[in-house]
Amino acid sequence: MDLHEFDEIRPYTDEEIPAAMHRLADSPQIDGVLSYLYPGEDLHLHRERIRNFHTSWDFQEGVMQHAIKKIVKDTSSGITFDGFKQIVIDKGYLFVSNHRDILLDSALLQLALYTNQLPTSEISFGDNLMSSDFVVDIGRSNKMFKVLRNANPREFYHSSLMLSKYIRLAITQRHSSCWIAQRNGRAKDGFDATEQGVLKMFDMSGNHRFVDDFEELRIVPMSVSYEYEPCDVLKTNELYVSRRQKYVKMPGEDLNSIVTGIMQFKGGIHITIAPPLNRHQLEEVAALTGDRNDRLKALAHLMDDIIISNYKLWKTNYIAYDLLREGHTYAGFYSQADLEAFQSYMSYKLSSLEGEKEELEEIFLTIYANSVVNRRRFGV
Repeated sequence: MDLHEFDEIRPYTDEEIPAAMHRLADSPQIDGVLSYLYPGEDLHLHRERIRNFHTSWDFQEGVMQHAIKKIVKDTSSGITFDGFKQIVIDKGYLFVSNHRDILLDSALLQLALYTNQLPTSEISFGDNLMSSDFVVDIGRSNKMFKVLRNANPREFYHSSLMLSKYIRLAITQRHSSCWIAQRNGRAKDGFDATEQGVLKMFDMSGNHRFVDDFEELRIVPMSVSYEYEPCDVLKTNELYVSRRQKYVKMPGEDLNSIVTGIMQFKGGIHITIAPPLNRHQLEEVAALTGDRNDRLKALAHLMDDIIISNYKLWKTNYIAYDLLREGHTYAGFYSQADLEAFQSYMSYKLSSLEGEKEELEEIFLTIYANSVVNRRRFGV
């Protein structure tokens, strides 16, 4: 199987891992990572341990799983999983997930797979986040494949076609699963929706047989939910500014969002994966119309229905919905103490922002409330 066509975007092969491990072990930047992961321990010993990794699995098990478990332990009240018993070890799947955090959504899936003794997946990662050789080595050693974010139409078309071919090859020939978000970028307003463009990209590498092309990808809709939205105050600020002018990211902003998402307290975390889309579901979508775009729209609606139905709603979501509407629709899901605690949390988080207090609160609450709005919209 020749992977050279995908050299620009694919993860490292196991043959390339030893050289990457030596580069990581020699990098001055590794000390900051190791100090966080192994406080008070001899960093030289951990650098040498990294230097002796020979496969991506060695790196994932020896560093990444420890990192994800530490993040969960230090910054959450625990994580729960549903649906993983249906995954067959020797098959590849395409996990299509709602997107709330740049790094954690996919990282937590790896923890869920590892915990359930399943192979980890490959992970899509925007080229805008590949900010240095150090980050590239960590990402590609962690089975990440690159997605082009900013390009002219011609470049974007060719990049999308290559990405589509790579995902299909990984799943159908290498039996390797892949994770990708349902949209380009995070749902900063808490409103999860599958972009037709993502589904169109999947289909670019098919044989123009709608049902067959999507069935062989074994698409698994995935829902990840956090009790406290990662980067909620950063998202509030971006949405506030965007109401007044085009929002322009500052240098290093994506890295700041990654670090904030990792370090912020997230409360409870839950991941649910649905059964892979089956032929009957796809035939129902295909039967609605003969127009490809309408089929993709219907497929996106089906994906949204499943992802939103499986999204775990927290007290924070119900409280935000009622506060926005000055009502008590979901008062049975939380106590007065819960309400007051969330209001205090919101006031504390927003105290760092400049702007109209009432509008900032409305945006902040909407981020949490939209998960309930979505659930009501689909009648589930």
